[in-house]
Amino acid sequence: MNIKSILLATAALAVTTGAASAESLRFAYASNATPTKEAMAHFGELVEEKTGGEVTVQFFPDSQLGGERELVEMVQGGLLDMTKVSGGLMESFSPVYGVFSMPYLFDSQEHFYAAMDNPEVTGPVYESTRDDGMVALTYYDSGARSFYTKDKPIMKVEDLKGLKIRVMQSPTSIRMVEMLGGSPIAMGQDEVYTSIQQGVLDGAENNEFAITIAGHGEVAKHYSYDVHTRIPDIMLISTATLDRLSEEHRAAVIEAAKESTEFQKQAWNEAVEAAKKQSEEEFGVQFYYPEVAQFQQAVQPMYDELAADPEKQLLFDAIRAAAGNS
Repeated sequence: MNIKSILLATAALAVTTGAASAESLRFAYASNATPTKEAMAHFGELVEEKTGGEVTVQFFPDSQLGGERELVEMVQGGLLDMTKVSGGLMESFSPVYGVFSMPYLFDSQEHFYAAMDNPEVTGPVYESTRDDGMVALTYYDSGARSFYTKDKPIMKVEDLKGLKIRVMQSPTSIRMVEMLGGSPIAMGQDEVYTSIQQGVLDGAENNEFAITIAGHGEVAKHYSYDVHTRIPDIMLISTATLDRLSEEHRAAVIEAAKESTEFQKQAWNEAVEAAKKQSEEEFGVQFYYPEVAQFQQAVQPMYDELAADPEKQLLFDAIRAAAGNS
């Protein structure tokens, strides 16, 4: 993040928080699906309730202060108290997060929840960035990611050959698309619509909300449910902020974060179904259901390579073990 960006962000925060109390947490995030926005708002309400109004949360939504990478860097530097970003992006800050981006890692949503709700699985990952000035408090469901394309559905691995596919700034996501024969292009979410429209991209991979909220259904009409990843969203807080809070207030913030996750779970599936219906009726998007065995076989070398990293292998084993509890 350059000095100009830091100064602009600091100025924006100063203008909007000048009259706020010292215990007002500044929480910025990029564009999100409605259930996640509601969950973050609920987090703010819970913090105020649990602290008797002594701690409040001020939100800066929809990339007002920058994209996800910039927001993480601001939390790292103590310019921002909190943010919520994709676990895929977090791989750039702590490599162990890359395990969450491994293709076909989770068997189902139930398996995903069983792993993510287990502090023995997620705790070490959340703490892995403490020395870098931030830790994770909780996760949110970000749905199952699949491929959607402009000109044709993806029904078999060969259909991806040569296609320019947008991925997050995650080395693991890049590697996955390469293994499947595509040409991965890492870019911010806000650039995807125009890039597909202009032919810079042939498609992307994301959940159903990218079709509706981001409007990608206007330029990409084929959504293929290969369900390659379930990458969590991650709520981050600056360690400087945690240190500033009293023990009581710190406990309240941590508790509120976990409760907001449960709140989001209840709303997620219903919202996904609504987004799918809107995609079909308003955008004319068609949904396809390819057989995934061939896709799984194509990415197997990624799991063979994982064994070379003991920390990642340990997390992978813990996640897979959680399948028995789902």
